[in-house]
Amino acid sequence: MSALRTRGLIGATLVVAVLGMTAACGSENSASPPAAQPTGTPTTNPPSSGPSSTPSSAPSSTPSMDCPDTIASVQTAADKVTWGTGPAKSLFHPVSVTVCQYDAGATGPVYANVTTKRTAAHATELFALVNASKPVAKKPAFCTKELGPTWVLRFTDNDRGVLSVTVEAFGCRRLLATSLEGPGKPGALPAARQASPELIKSLGLR
Repeated sequence: MSALRTRGLIGATLVVAVLGMTAACGSENSASPPAAQPTGTPTTNPPSSGPSSTPSSAPSSTPSMDCPDTIASVQTAADKVTWGTGPAKSLFHPVSVTVCQYDAGATGPVYANVTTKRTAAHATELFALVNASKPVAKKPAFCTKELGPTWVLRFTDNDRGVLSVTVEAFGCRRLLATSLEGPGKPGALPAARQASPELIKSLGLR
């Protein structure tokens, strides 16, 4: 009887051990899915990177104190200039100039994409090229269709006056003084004219 009981106890012990090992293996398998779940969470990150790439795809520049105007406002001011009025020469005495360049064909709320500053003799030479062009009595009726940049020349004098001149390297190649800012400055702007090849070349070699 004791031998039978001993064998029964040994058999029961083996059964319990096998069941315990099976349960342990099952618990490891059931724990593996939660461990795999975090690997799926990074898929939510790519959508967040989408909006950040959207502004970079839109071609626009940032405003600056040196070139504060958009191409839309520059074009509006140029279109308001009356041809056939104003003096043939400007009496402005520049000591420096900021050259604001806009891309060819730029429209809307786009700011200058290139800014260049010239001082002393360089500003005087550039202003002489502006004054050298002869005034045109009537706005040109026929213009070419080639594309080129638009420049705004912001001449500054010793009294902090600012004379703004728009130069277009396309179409009718308009050369227009659009504003004269500063206390005590005369309101008369030089007459509208067309930009000379020498002036456009000088601006292109900035």
